[in-house]
Amino acid sequence: MDMTIFDKAATFLPDVCFERPPDLAIVLGSGWGEALRKERVLASIPYADMPGLGAATVAGHPGEFLLYEYAGKRIVAFCGRRHWYEGAGWEPVVMPIEIARRMGVETVLLTNASGGINPALRAGDFVIIKDHVNTVGLNPLIGPQVEGWGVRFPDMTEIYVKHLRDVLHAAANRLGLRVMEGTYAFTSGPVYETPAEVHAYGHWGADVVGMSTVPEAVLAKACGMKVAGLSLVSNCAAGISPKPLTHDEVMTAGQAAKPLMAELIDQFIRAL
Repeated sequence: MDMTIFDKAATFLPDVCFERPPDLAIVLGSGWGEALRKERVLASIPYADMPGLGAATVAGHPGEFLLYEYAGKRIVAFCGRRHWYEGAGWEPVVMPIEIARRMGVETVLLTNASGGINPALRAGDFVIIKDHVNTVGLNPLIGPQVEGWGVRFPDMTEIYVKHLRDVLHAAANRLGLRVMEGTYAFTSGPVYETPAEVHAYGHWGADVVGMSTVPEAVLAKACGMKVAGLSLVSNCAAGISPKPLTHDEVMTAGQAAKPLMAELIDQFIRAL
């Protein structure tokens, strides 16, 4: 891991980003890019301008760094994410977590769109992530131990902390949303999973599957942050869905759920 890349990105940020630690960092996944309500924007930077991050290359990821205030909280948001499958290495993938760590953030909310494996799920449902399965073993902690990233062998017993899961449940209940807790299976992408793979992941205990979130969650946990994960089920996974999978489904589901996403994040922020 080239830490000088993070040094350059942190130096690029305006001083207001380090005035005081934000109360929350949010990483917005596919379709979640317009789910924020803001009262006062303190800083706004396109990813393309940030050293080492680079423009988001996937539809549904606006690619913008935001520092803003809302409901009495100061929040840093990464509107869109970079993925391992883009081939740019780990630095842009975990940049949001490392920047948030340097800003003093203690709590992180990771969001994504996923394919439903659990037959009880349908498109438009929300899943509060309680655990994950790293199906490919890719891990940003592989390599020399980095100062500030915790011990050599960090415990991963409870990455997605129960207290924050409870906050998300309460928020969803207040809104009358269909929601369940589930396990997220991480694949490298960029291909969708085969029906046989989905079948296997289901037997491993996975409820949803996607191509993100786990690298950020692992690093955040290793650094001592409290992590929450929230997934929108955009479609049924391969072998469960009767039709071929497309990214258009993800975008359509995100667009339809946009008001509910905004309400759920709003309630979560207010309850922190």
